[in-house]
Amino acid sequence: MEIRLLRYFVTIAEEGSVSKAAEVLHITQPTLSRQLKALETQLETELFTRNKNHLNLTQAGLFLKSRAAEILELADQTEEEFIAQKRQLFSGHISIGCIEADNSDTMSLMLEEFIADYPEVTFSIYTGTSDEIVDRLDKGLLDLAILLEPIDTDKYHKIILPKVERWGLLVSKESFLADSKVVQPKDLVGMPLLISGRSEVQDLLEKWSHKSISDMNIIGNFNLSFNIISLVERQVGAAVAIEGAPTYAGKTKFVPFEPAVQTKCVLVWRRERETSPVVREFIRYFRQKFEK
Repeated sequence: MEIRLLRYFVTIAEEGSVSKAAEVLHITQPTLSRQLKALETQLETELFTRNKNHLNLTQAGLFLKSRAAEILELADQTEEEFIAQKRQLFSGHISIGCIEADNSDTMSLMLEEFIADYPEVTFSIYTGTSDEIVDRLDKGLLDLAILLEPIDTDKYHKIILPKVERWGLLVSKESFLADSKVVQPKDLVGMPLLISGRSEVQDLLEKWSHKSISDMNIIGNFNLSFNIISLVERQVGAAVAIEGAPTYAGKTKFVPFEPAVQTKCVLVWRRERETSPVVREFIRYFRQKFEK
């Protein structure tokens, strides 16, 4: 017997009318009538007698109401105790590192859901380069991190996030490439380029272009995309970046690579390090969402 049906039954008994009970329960009168009929069919007995516009409990109805009141009280008490227990057990702090990527939105959405369930939990977000975040993660200054592939994750547990990150060039709107739908390897010949100092990103560009970094016109390296926007605007160089990572200004445009280069972000944490209950629960949220 469903708790929901018992709650419907008790409300009808207290109001003496299906229509009044429907208003209290915020459901339609026909729906509530069907639910009452289903309960009476399940119990194979009538629970009410109809007297003009008022419903009176039968003997079976009186018996069920007394039992239902006890069951509902116990159910409500159990739910309240469980909520209180969750708040007590899962209070604490989570430190998260996050690179510049579209998947930072994924992290925000998961945090919003988690904090709604566990309002006693606090968090801190550290934004930086992958190298900085990995260093802090290895030192135990961060519990978790969202990193952008390609990256070596052998020493970490990881959950692959679903959102795809698309690679291309961030160019000035005055650049000859601004009107192009895609950037091809031949377009990089002689072009002054700004690129991340990470070897993984440079390897990715080499594989895509089938050229060595040493044969390209690399004029500078950067760690955070935000720092090179003004250089791109002034056409000092075009930046190898992922779509949505920099805070694009009005004078720049992202043009994707062709053939397409797409990678994903991963949520990682150290394999050998013991995590707190609140961090384990946060990881469980990610697993439940993305490892189905």
